[in-house]
Amino acid sequence: MSVRGRKVSTRGEAVAANYAFGPLEDDVIIKHRLLTRTTTTRGEPPLKKLQKKFTSFVLEIEKDGSNNDDCEKLSRAFLQELSTFEIPLLKSKAVVDANIREKESFHEFKDEINKQILLAQDDIEDLKKQLEESKIERQHKEECEAIRKLIAAQPPRSVTQKTIVDLEKEIAALDAENTASSRMLELRKKQFALLLHVVDELQNTIEDEQKSLIEEMRITAEENKIGVDDASGGLEAMAVD
Repeated sequence: MSVRGRKVSTRGEAVAANYAFGPLEDDVIIKHRLLTRTTTTRGEPPLKKLQKKFTSFVLEIEKDGSNNDDCEKLSRAFLQELSTFEIPLLKSKAVVDANIREKESFHEFKDEINKQILLAQDDIEDLKKQLEESKIERQHKEECEAIRKLIAAQPPRSVTQKTIVDLEKEIAALDAENTASSRMLELRKKQFALLLHVVDELQNTIEDEQKSLIEEMRITAEENKIGVDDASGGLEAMAVD
């Protein structure tokens, strides 16, 4: 099956290669046929008929003898055939002229469409710019609206001002209290330092007094000891006597 398909395709390619014409060749052949009118779908081609009429007329003229009537008939037949041949040419010319005008109109219409496309593209670019500007403007409006809502949520200016004044008074009172506390602390420091000095002096005095008392007690003890010794000696002397 595959071999047959290949054979058929090869035959079709051969036919196409032998009989097919390119677009340019087709245009040349069609143009030649229209100009010469050598082909027709029914009957003999008009150009051949005209050629036969003209040939018959020329041959009849070239004959010797009185054949004026035949020449006249052939002349009228040739002129009639020429008129018949000319009418389609005039129609074809009218069609060609109409096609040329339509082509020019089409080109004008195409140019107009291209201009409208360019204008539309410019309008699209302008609209894009306007859209971007609108987006930026809308974003700014949204930001302003958010700020406005934030401001509206805040207390009135009078309340804020009163709060500020109260806070300033409270800060001033705290500053005064801090100053007083600092002064009191400084005074306490001085008093504590004085107290420590007094305690040191008192401790030194007590130590001196203790030393003096101990010295006096030692002296008294020594004096008492001497007195006891003297008394003991006197008693011994009295006993000897």
